[in-house]
Order: sequence, then C-alpha cells, then structure tokens
Amino acid sequence: MRGPVKALIGLAVLAGLLVGADRLAVGVAEDEAADLLVNSGRVGSPPEVTIEGFPFLTQALSGEFDEVRLAADGMTVSNGRDRVALHSFQARMSGVKVGDSDRRDVTVRSGSGSGLITYADLSKLTVGAVPLGLEYAGPGRVKSVVPGGAIEGRLRNEGNTVIVDDLQLTGAAAALKGMAGDRLSARRFTMTNLPAGLNLASAVPQSDGLRLEFTGSNLSLIG
Repeated sequence: MRGPVKALIGLAVLAGLLVGADRLAVGVAEDEAADLLVNSGRVGSPPEVTIEGFPFLTQALSGEFDEVRLAADGMTVSNGRDRVALHSFQARMSGVKVGDSDRRDVTVRSGSGSGLITYADLSKLTVGAVPLGLEYAGPGRVKSVVPGGAIEGRLRNEGNTVIVDDLQLTGAAAALKGMAGDRLSARRFTMTNLPAGLNLASAVPQSDGLRLEFTGSNLSLIG
C-alpha cells in the first residue's frame, strides 16, 4: 500500500501547488488590470479588481474571462465642464476579452454597475442662470429650499442626460412665482467620462444622494 499512498500524497501536493500557483497568478493579474485602468484615464485611483472563475490560468491562456468585478470609491463623472466624485462604484463585467497582440485592447460582452453622487455635487452639475442647492424630496423628486418654502421638481434621465424639470414653488414661496424667473426653468446635463465605458441606465434620488445605475454591452474597457 505504500506505493499508492505515496502516489496519492504526491498528487495532493501537486494539486495544492497548482491551486497556489493559480491563485498567485490571478492576484498578479488583478493588480496589473487595476494599473491599466488607471493608466487608461478611465479611473483616477486603482480600483479593486476581482477575476472570478477557476482555474484562472486556463482563462488567461484563452484570453477571455467569464466575469470580472470592479469596486472603487472616489471615481469621477463629468458634465463636460465640472468633474465630481462618484462614490461606492461597483461593476460586474461578463465576457471580458483581452486582445491577442495588445493587452490594452480589452472588450466586454456585457456589464452593469452602480454608484452615488452627493446632492452637493449634483447641484454643481445642474448648472443654470441661478444656482439651485438640491436636496432629496421623496421618490423621484428633488428640491431646493428657499425663504418661505422650496422649489420642488422631478428628476429623471434620458440616456446619459439627467433632467430636473416640472419645478414648482411650494409653501409661502408659491406667492413669489412671478419673481422666481430662471429658478423654475428645467435643468439638464449630459454625463461624460462614465466609468468602464458604461452608459447611464437610471438616476434615482435617495436620501443619501443620487443613485446612478449603469449598463452596457460590447464595451471597450481600456482600449
């Protein structure tokens, strides 16, 4: 029995070494992917990259990964003029393929993600003749507090464009509607520099900020 036992022990040790090598390789690849994303200009600081699936080495040899997850805080989005932080960004990418001749040529079959911008930053992006300091006003709505009441409206998106419209004065301030002028005009901005090449799927006001949901297919992640 010594021979078979030794063989089994040897196989177990070999399997352990292969698993260890696989996990070491995936760790190196995740760090390298984070650096590539920073160098591409898509993110400002290294994100946390997690390559799913086992074994990693067979995926690496094929040049295509079943699933990759990204997580980062302090990424940015822009309205083409001002840039603000996108907090708690998380994304899940499926079918991530690396080019045969250029590792910077990374495409994604499909992806989704989410993040949050504060109302202070939303106010910066929602430019107008008169600034509005926006706050949460309930499901689908935001408001700007003014003396005697508030200016309240709905917030929605059309593609990558965020729109604040249907603005109305509430409370005692409603009597000043004729003097409100540009404060009641619709505000809109189009988001640029969206993370990982994704598009804006929805913009939902929450008590802690504006929750952004992203989606996309046939994306260019780095290249």
